[in-house]
Amino acid sequence: MVRRIAIVAALAATVAWFLSVAAARHGFFDLSVYWGAVNYRVDGHEIYDFVRPGAEYGFTYPPFAALVMAPMAVLSWPAAIVVSVVATVVVSAVILYRLVDPLARREGWTRWFAFAVAACLAAAYEPMRETVNFGQVNMLLVGLVLGDLLVLVKPGRRLAGIGIGLATAVKLTPAIFVLYLLATRRYRAAAVAVATATGATVLAAVVTPDETRVFWTDALLNTDRIGNTAFVSNQSIQGAVTRLGLPVPWPTLLWGLLAVAVLAVWFRRLRVAVAAGDELTGYTLTAIVACLVSPITWVHHLVWILPAVPLLVGTALARSTGRRRRWWLLGFAACGYALLCSRLVWPYDDPVGPLEQLGSDAYLLFCLVLLFVLPVPAAGSVAGSEGIADHGDVRPNRDRVAAGGAVGDEPVPPVEPVGPRVPVERP
Repeated sequence: MVRRIAIVAALAATVAWFLSVAAARHGFFDLSVYWGAVNYRVDGHEIYDFVRPGAEYGFTYPPFAALVMAPMAVLSWPAAIVVSVVATVVVSAVILYRLVDPLARREGWTRWFAFAVAACLAAAYEPMRETVNFGQVNMLLVGLVLGDLLVLVKPGRRLAGIGIGLATAVKLTPAIFVLYLLATRRYRAAAVAVATATGATVLAAVVTPDETRVFWTDALLNTDRIGNTAFVSNQSIQGAVTRLGLPVPWPTLLWGLLAVAVLAVWFRRLRVAVAAGDELTGYTLTAIVACLVSPITWVHHLVWILPAVPLLVGTALARSTGRRRRWWLLGFAACGYALLCSRLVWPYDDPVGPLEQLGSDAYLLFCLVLLFVLPVPAAGSVAGSEGIADHGDVRPNRDRVAAGGAVGDEPVPPVEPVGPRVPVERP
């Protein structure tokens, strides 16, 4: 116990030092836009007319998001910061526990120790620290979608899809998970998601008709409100092709072709995950595609792919994984994690040569590789407890040994799945 506490304390101190020298200070910029916009609206103005003082950015989310954020108007600026940080930390901790605890139980690790180590590592993850430092809503939306997929989307659950619908009403990007529900033939959940997003949007239209009209006819189409597509923080396919400096219309055509190709790969791999009943891998593949095909994927948006590293590690440690593949997966997970902690892309904001271009697209390239190599269990395999796939692991854990399972290299009889499987609705 003392040794584990010392290791966690040393790791936490190392991460704190790393953050003190490596983490950018954004002064909760995005939160200041939300807070300023809702206060601007309380003063009698339209929220989409707001422009943050000293910048060119205004409120870019749908009107329903403005309704959800309206309570910020009663908070002071310091109180708004505290609420933002606490909410992000709490939701992130719940998600991280959900990702790590099943793996810790499967491998026989001390559960609190595994979670503490994972929490320290997550704090150094650049998209996570950017989300906190900007005061972004990313992790709250990830929580809605993951909660929907890992808890609500099960046979007989009437609320399945409501989390995805709410997330879509707040920010349009999560709408791709409606496509995920359709691709996995959960038509009822997809209908609930669409109905929820539509209902929330209609509610916002009733409460704020003028702002709703402005958003859907002007603000949504005004890309200048979001930022420069070529900015190095945009790690989407469109950001990469825009930085190439090609003449019009080549960037748009190239983006369209690459987006279609990425979606085709996603659908093919997703079908394998669906056949295996692996919900978490299906979510992660969809999150990767969302980051790739979205017109704008700022670095902090990459928190959506957070489950990728636990999935890579979980597969690497599975008993059925060969030694060579195990070390390859662990190396890839370690390199990917290090890359997404490194701020490598930032020095290449204005790439002028091939190597600089690669540097400016480093996170995007990792996501592309991840789309192809993220382990997907074979059809018919059993999903691991609470969302971590065993990917064919036959190592007996303590529960199986206690039940009379074999020890050592001998496989144990198949067991019923205890984690979320992907239910397939027949047409």
